[in-house]
Amino acid sequence: MAKWLDNAIFYEIYPQSFQDSNGDGIGDFNGILKRLDYIQELGCNAIWMNPCFVSPFYDAGYDVTDFYQAAPRYGTNEDLKNLFQEVHKRGMHILLDLVAGHTSLECKWFLESCKPEKNDYTNRFIWTHQVWQGDDSIQGIHGWLRGISDREGAVATNCFSTQPALNYGFGEVTEPWQHAADSKEAEKGRLLLMDIMSFWIGMGCDGFRVDMAASLVKADPGYKWTKLLWQKIRSWMDEAYPEAVLVSEWGNPSEALEAGFHMDFLLHTGATHYMDLFRVNPYFSKKEEGDISEFVKVYKEMQERTYGKGLCCIPSGNHDMKRMRYTLDEEEMKLAFAFLLTMPGCPYIYYGDEIGMKYIDGMTSKEGGYDRTGSRTPMQWDSTTNAGFSSAASKKLYLPIDPDSQRPTVEKQAGEPCSLLNMVKKLAALRQAHTALQSHARLSFLYAVPDAYPFIYKRHNEEETILVILNPVGHSVSCNLEDVPGKVLLSYNGTARWNNGVLDVPACSFTICL
Repeated sequence: MAKWLDNAIFYEIYPQSFQDSNGDGIGDFNGILKRLDYIQELGCNAIWMNPCFVSPFYDAGYDVTDFYQAAPRYGTNEDLKNLFQEVHKRGMHILLDLVAGHTSLECKWFLESCKPEKNDYTNRFIWTHQVWQGDDSIQGIHGWLRGISDREGAVATNCFSTQPALNYGFGEVTEPWQHAADSKEAEKGRLLLMDIMSFWIGMGCDGFRVDMAASLVKADPGYKWTKLLWQKIRSWMDEAYPEAVLVSEWGNPSEALEAGFHMDFLLHTGATHYMDLFRVNPYFSKKEEGDISEFVKVYKEMQERTYGKGLCCIPSGNHDMKRMRYTLDEEEMKLAFAFLLTMPGCPYIYYGDEIGMKYIDGMTSKEGGYDRTGSRTPMQWDSTTNAGFSSAASKKLYLPIDPDSQRPTVEKQAGEPCSLLNMVKKLAALRQAHTALQSHARLSFLYAVPDAYPFIYKRHNEEETILVILNPVGHSVSCNLEDVPGKVLLSYNGTARWNNGVLDVPACSFTICL
């Protein structure tokens, strides 16, 4: 495994909303370059950047036209290569977002596949033999396009109807138009994927976050063939590019790490109880409506199945869900970040969460965002025009700035010692200073009782043991605890006190001790 993951803290950048450098209202590569020092000072040493390739942007770049070319609105391939180099100069790493399962309707590969005459791309997508064929119940297929070309047949789609599904075969072949997962037609897809990856690793990127990673092989119960596909890619990567990494959008680390990914996210989809943490009856809320026990139960099961195989990663959020600030206030978010930055795996911070940027309700959809659009508004840097995001007229911005005059900004919070931003910096620095808080150190839950508080666990390795005590609710709580808290490394809203086996924990507080 790439050694740099041992202490990696990731920062997710939605490029069109992060920093505009040329005044066109859209974020770009040079804007990201301008803010690399900020990301490093925050405590993040790795970046995941959402898709940046040529696209018609019906789905914010998750509909790719050319996998080998940067989208002009962000800059050139040379600009992207320069960004990679500047990231590396700072001792940091960067992942690109790889859309492995589909293209845009404008992709040359798809346009060629639409031709009635057979060619090199005829079987690059999933086509039926007749235009009225197409089974909506097939695992991994989300719809069909008909009547879009002179070619006889319907073509499968992966998400939106603007995203025709690439052909990696079928685990269970039930129709003459389906290719087996081990057919030469399906194999071409894997080889093409490896060629794309090799191109960008050669340009300087450090690996990929793979979109919809579990969806490639269709009708694949148990993901047998999908796992085999990724295992082959991982074996190739380990030999050709041993420091490059693969991160999956799978949402089930037990499956994803078996498939060969270095790490997988706990997501808002699936049965990981991630939503119990920050969003749906969130545990990290003063309202005392949350329950941490089901999350802990599932996490322990995943930990047992995956230990030594890879990392289970917990994000603050991402571009596909409402921001943490939608359900938590800034004080509650401090405790949420204390949790995120002391758990195993690599933490992921969605841009702007470190200052408590808000989800903006009621926004008109932009580039397929729909209800996700409110989480994709421009980064709020300072008190200047457009919050420092862009020098363009406001009507030209990719999305409107949060209209609240009291909106949080980096500038404002940097000057407030007790701000959320400065707390995130302290927690990130603490993680980097102690190996027991980093990616691979062990985790033991000490107190995680149903419908109760506090929440206590320890991180430990051969060098040290660190105790983490969290009480999100608005009143003090107590519990029996055999472990004796030691030297306090960092605390908020008071310090937990242990006396004769009983631990008293102040309201809305955390204590991290050695």
